[in-house]
Amino acid sequence: MDLEIYQVDSFTSEAFKGNPAGVCISDAGLSERLMLLIAEEMAVSETAFLSLNDMRLRWFTPKAEVKLCGHGTLAVAHVLKQRGQVKVGECVHFETLSGTLTAQINESTIELDFPSPVILFDVPISLELIQHIGIVKDEIVSYGHFDSKVFIEVSEETCLLNLQPNFDALKKMSGRGVLVTVRSTNDDLDFISRYFAPWVGVNEDPVTGSAYCALTVYWADKLGQSKFKGYQASARGGYVDTELLSNGRTKLIGSAVTVVKGTMYVPSL
Repeated sequence: MDLEIYQVDSFTSEAFKGNPAGVCISDAGLSERLMLLIAEEMAVSETAFLSLNDMRLRWFTPKAEVKLCGHGTLAVAHVLKQRGQVKVGECVHFETLSGTLTAQINESTIELDFPSPVILFDVPISLELIQHIGIVKDEIVSYGHFDSKVFIEVSEETCLLNLQPNFDALKKMSGRGVLVTVRSTNDDLDFISRYFAPWVGVNEDPVTGSAYCALTVYWADKLGQSKFKGYQASARGGYVDTELLSNGRTKLIGSAVTVVKGTMYVPSL
């Protein structure tokens, strides 16, 4: 079986920046085993799989399926636009484990309509976790949980930028992901963030679209505004514009660039 495969840099307008996602679009759905094998072969943080017959969209890291992936969704919508299957001004709807997601196709950007999580802050700080992340307790402004992930606001931008987590130690703990954020000192940005998920094979994610839903909810409450410009301070870096919508959902706005297009030759399994 031959599959058309893409690699797309999401949440950037430059190649080799942002977050690379694999994209595989097929007429019918692939088996879960095959999707995981392809994700392992692509070796990026997530590979997105879209079956056109039912518009079902799924995302796999090299180790596991995930429930929601912003940069993978952006990459799929970008490829559909590139292939002429959706046009500027149109919306495309995807059926996912997180419900129906909508992508609005613009001339140079794509707007994603995503669910907003609830962040619970009445949880104790895991001293072992923050030690392995590289944060001391006095640097923490807020500490909470959302969607089985940890949310941390720190007090200083330098604290976030200088983090060097002990990923081997983190993998020995139970976990799913850790999102760290801080108010930006840059007048052109509202906040910056980093995201670590060694438990699913991604030590540090370059740009985590789904995390921006939590970031939008948090900073909207803290800053009293609904629109934001965020930056993920990974080695590759990436920018995400967000908006907390009146219905409580989150809009993510970004661009993408295709860097690889080819054919994957899949043996019979």
